[in-house]
Amino acid sequence: MSIGAIIVAAGRGDRMGAPAPKQFVDLGGRSILQRSVAVFDAHAAIEQLVVVLPADAVASGAALVGPTSRACAFVAGGARRQDSVAAGVAALRPDIDVVLVHDAARPFADAALIDRVVEGAIRVGAAVPAVAVSDTVKRIDQQTGLVAGTVEREALRLAQTPQGFRRQVLEAAIALGSTGISATDEAMLAERAGHPIALVEGDPQNVKITTPHDLAVARARYQAPSRVGTGYDLHRLVAGRPLVLAGVAVPFDRGPDGHSDGDVVCHALIDAMCGAAALGDIGRHFPNNDPMWKDAAGLDLLARAVVLVREAGWAVASADVTVILERPKLAPHVDEIRSRMAGVLGLPLTAVSVKGKTNEGVDAVGRGEAIAAHAVAVVVPGPREAR
Repeated sequence: MSIGAIIVAAGRGDRMGAPAPKQFVDLGGRSILQRSVAVFDAHAAIEQLVVVLPADAVASGAALVGPTSRACAFVAGGARRQDSVAAGVAALRPDIDVVLVHDAARPFADAALIDRVVEGAIRVGAAVPAVAVSDTVKRIDQQTGLVAGTVEREALRLAQTPQGFRRQVLEAAIALGSTGISATDEAMLAERAGHPIALVEGDPQNVKITTPHDLAVARARYQAPSRVGTGYDLHRLVAGRPLVLAGVAVPFDRGPDGHSDGDVVCHALIDAMCGAAALGDIGRHFPNNDPMWKDAAGLDLLARAVVLVREAGWAVASADVTVILERPKLAPHVDEIRSRMAGVLGLPLTAVSVKGKTNEGVDAVGRGEAIAAHAVAVVVPGPREAR
């Protein structure tokens, strides 16, 4: 059987409170409408698409939807939903046998759901996906606003789309609607026209975006989570070397021995940032056998690492470094160290933490022979910079 899909996008979405109809609102880089159409465009069994739009948007239909892999027609909707669906059916090819009708405001339908609806429509004549009601349902007195009773929820289901119909069943439902009968969906008209309706398993994720809260929840699905990386660095302390931490010269008679300046704060943080962005470790980008990085300042390497992270599509959101050192005390220098780091990272001071600890006399660090640092960096999705 030939299958066609009608995506109904003719409403104005007043409850969304957006300046544009909700189906054109951005959802993770694409409009809600584009995401809804894409689900059906990607399904191998569907041969034709019809998108029902507000009359003033039909001429821009191809631009609003974007390229599709199969034929896609654009038609103007009517005053009621059933009028819009009727316009969609009229635009279908004559050989389409099974028709799916889908709300554009449900962008999370998937191929498995479509398969279940198509099977039910072929088997019975019409099919509706539905999910069980999990909450207790109260009936209210509309005059007083008081509870008038409790509804047995075991026999209740919440209907979704796409709804599927053999073409003649949907045409009979539309004909009934043209007599003046109104309905909230096509299945309701098919019921009133005397046709049986199969209930197939719906999908709780197949939500309809109606309110600003719905949109916020939907957008959260497309927001990449933050990532956390850890870093570590250790250097022996030797005479004749300055002790520099994030560009701050800390008075002491010894400093870290290293190819660069041995700035454990910056080096540990670079490791953490690169780890969070899956870029490897500091040695991959600033190897200690490359003359280019001989005596390189830690803050300069940190600035370069910020660029590497941005090129990978991430931005540093916060940084926390613990320096382990027996002497000297770091407390008098912590605020300046944080300030230098924050400036390079482009973060407020409140997003950068530095702590000084001793190793209680244990091992080389505890004996004052070395300095170490542990770092944690949090990165979040950011604009990807071109090289």
